[in-house]
Amino acid sequence: MSDQSASDRSTIVVALAGNPNAGKTSLFNKLTGLRAHVGNYPGVTVEQKWGHLEYQGRSIKVVDLPGAYSLNSYSLDERVARDFIINERPDLVVNVVDSTNLERNLYLTLQFLELGLPTIVALNMMDVAVARGLNIDLTRLESGLNVRAVPLVATSGQGLDELLSCILEVADRPDKDWRPLEISYGADIDATLGQIQAQVAASTLPVDRMPARWLAVKYLEGDPAVEQLVTAEAPELLEPLAPVRTKLRVHLRATEDDELDGAMTDRRYGFLSGLRRVAVTQTRRDTREISDTIDRVLLNRLVSPIFFLVVIYGLYQFTFWASAPLTGWLENFFEFLSETVSGAMSDGLLKDLLREGIIGGVGGVLGFAPLIAFMFAGISILEDSGYMARVAFILDRIFRAFGLHGNSVVGLIVGGGIAGGCAIPGVMAARTLRDPKERIATILVTPFMTCGAKLPVFLMLVGAFFPDHQALVMMGLTLFAWALALVSARLLRTFLLPGASAPFVLELPPYRLPTLTGILLHAWERTWSYVKKAGTVIVAVTIVIWMMMNFPRLPEEEQAVFDDRLTVVENQLEQATDEAAKASLEAARSAISLEGDSAALRHSLAGRLGSGLTPLSELIGFDWRANIALVGGFAAKEVVLSTLGTAYAMSPEAAPAADDESGDEAGGSEEDALILSLGARLAAESAWSPLAAVSLMVFVLVYAPCFATVAVIRKEIGNRWAIFSMVANTVYAYLICLVIYQGGHWLGLG
Repeated sequence: MSDQSASDRSTIVVALAGNPNAGKTSLFNKLTGLRAHVGNYPGVTVEQKWGHLEYQGRSIKVVDLPGAYSLNSYSLDERVARDFIINERPDLVVNVVDSTNLERNLYLTLQFLELGLPTIVALNMMDVAVARGLNIDLTRLESGLNVRAVPLVATSGQGLDELLSCILEVADRPDKDWRPLEISYGADIDATLGQIQAQVAASTLPVDRMPARWLAVKYLEGDPAVEQLVTAEAPELLEPLAPVRTKLRVHLRATEDDELDGAMTDRRYGFLSGLRRVAVTQTRRDTREISDTIDRVLLNRLVSPIFFLVVIYGLYQFTFWASAPLTGWLENFFEFLSETVSGAMSDGLLKDLLREGIIGGVGGVLGFAPLIAFMFAGISILEDSGYMARVAFILDRIFRAFGLHGNSVVGLIVGGGIAGGCAIPGVMAARTLRDPKERIATILVTPFMTCGAKLPVFLMLVGAFFPDHQALVMMGLTLFAWALALVSARLLRTFLLPGASAPFVLELPPYRLPTLTGILLHAWERTWSYVKKAGTVIVAVTIVIWMMMNFPRLPEEEQAVFDDRLTVVENQLEQATDEAAKASLEAARSAISLEGDSAALRHSLAGRLGSGLTPLSELIGFDWRANIALVGGFAAKEVVLSTLGTAYAMSPEAAPAADDESGDEAGGSEEDALILSLGARLAAESAWSPLAAVSLMVFVLVYAPCFATVAVIRKEIGNRWAIFSMVANTVYAYLICLVIYQGGHWLGLG
């Protein structure tokens, strides 16, 4: 599990649990600060966070469990949380609940108590509860649940000392046994429950780790994990227990028109409803919640889609407007750096590697860091304000029509549904889906989103070919990604993964004003991650691709032809006296030099690979240099941009035509071609057009996910689907771009 066993009583092991949006992450950060660690739970890709702190001379280890609404084993998050509690047996659980919605949040608390785990209820957001006129009677709440309850405000740290003192008190209790809370499920269910509990207690099931009553409750509910446990470790129970459960199910259907598991859920909520009535009072009953008032407008069936499109468009407008000055400064810096290296070093492979490979490649990626930063800042505002959850609610009905679950929206949004996300956490977010077919379909279409790795490529092409409509084109590309994901999901669910969609349940958190600190931290973390990737993975891949672009070298006899031509022109230049003649000879020397570089690039391994793919790629608008970049994009999508920068820096075909009437411009044509921004190079290249740029953007959007995403897909749903995503997505991308490019030419748009 981790580096510290729960059995080591010198350290108090605390499991931190709670519903999503209850403030569990805020409390974890307050408790652990910079002493937190991140890893994965054994055997799964669910992230595990834990940290240590010292309080009153005691060492406390806090393990942050995945957010969950219950301890059922239907979703991966729920199963991971339950397995940790049962197998690791922490000293206690701190259950973070939203004080403004106790009845719903305490359902998870009730499941901890039925398991017998010592529990502290951390009543978070007490400031909001007080502002809403809610008065919580702690004495009655603690008496009704037989637990300790501590009011706090996790964001500010209010109540933190009381919570830590309570942790020491509960951990040091003399009675270490787990004592399950027994609630009544009604006479019929209680009678059957007692019968099953007695047989479980006398069986070979591990009742030392899982109380007999809890196992009986879960067996009655039809919990898959408990049923598997009974089958594996006490098969002799199946014959007597199965008929008893079946008889009860039939009885409830006949008398209450309800399923057994649904009836037990209703009984728990009935218990909590009664507790809320005696423990919570409302002092201002006539006030209307601000969030509800806002939702009446923003979630209106007619207003919500329009507002959603306005938000996306405004996000892109803000990003381009705010980042323009910084992006320009960075471009100028890398141009200056390229000129400095060019003037300070003698010609050779090292100079070419620094200027064309590292500066031209990585510099092109880092030049978009301001765009990434402002994009993530905007996304952080949407997330922290609570609007992102509304987006999932708005899109649920559409998703269900395409065979996906409403919770699939979360994975697609995280994966780049609002540009700037990452496919890896998007794929992992699908683990909350209970239906395996919906989960597979969601994972397979998540890489179609406009993730942060693809974003710089799109931003460069949009800025170069659609400078007056950048936000509009980016919004169109985002909507195209959503439409493509939905259509693809429908095809998958129809032909490969048929089946009905599961019910959709989503919590809508209250609207909150985002904090400046939260926005800056979110933008910094994502941007720094992007910059680190540019300085590590992208540097390594860029160097490899640069070597592929430079080796093997031109045969000596071919290189000698260009050298001889250069020698002739240089001799003529030394003898020339007329300024116009000198300018013409300078232009000729530059042209010969770039022609030689182009011949060398075509002769290289990368050039041969790119040229070999040209018969296919020219049908969708790409030349051989773009092919090289797309091959590099299999490793990481950011490499597409850096490789394009390197390929076009090495090729004369990207240079703008020299002005024959201007000696100064002609004489500097080679240097201009090398330091010109990549977007300007492509816009000046006759082989490129707005239609070709659209085709390239769509291809980058759709074709095979990066290696890291493929690895996560393999862990989540298996090797077969990982291979499918690489091959099928690339073929899919080619067919779509073939329709776009050839159809555009047919319509006269080329």
